[in-house]
Amino acid sequence: MEWKVVFEGERMEAQIVKGLLDSEGIPSSLQYEAVGKVYGFTVDGLGKVRVLVPEDRYDEAQQLIEEHRK
Repeated sequence: MEWKVVFEGERMEAQIVKGLLDSEGIPSSLQYEAVGKVYGFTVDGLGKVRVLVPEDRYDEAQQLIEEHRK
């Protein structure tokens, strides 16, 4: 199964997005950039967290995220 990045942001934002997706039955996974995980900060993209979903659920996940941003 191929996974695709549906969101990238700060750790707390990514965890909220993951929780939203999980609550709607969309499998998701967090991918941490190593420096941010070790030191707990983000600078110029270092430390960003990516939320990944199965490629076949990407459109559904993206739509759900957009609906909750309004």
